[in-house]
Amino acid sequence: MIQPFILEKLEALPESLQNEVLHYIEFLSEKYTRTDLDTLKNLSDTFRGLTEAEAEKQYGYGSMVGQIIIADDFDEPLEELADYM
Repeated sequence: MIQPFILEKLEALPESLQNEVLHYIEFLSEKYTRTDLDTLKNLSDTFRGLTEAEAEKQYGYGSMVGQIIIADDFDEPLEELADYM
């Protein structure tokens, strides 16, 4: 489990940083409701142990076609860096 490791690291920090860790934990608790945490856990369980072929079968190879566009001159050198080349 990860909790003992987290506690060990937390105890090694000075009290001021421990307070910051507490504030960050509170922030995360507010940001993610219980439903969100369940969703994140389900997602991590879904991806755990899948091979690339299984992931392609489940989610569809090429399912993002047309949604990502790369400019034709993507690999061309930048004019701003001409002095350095």
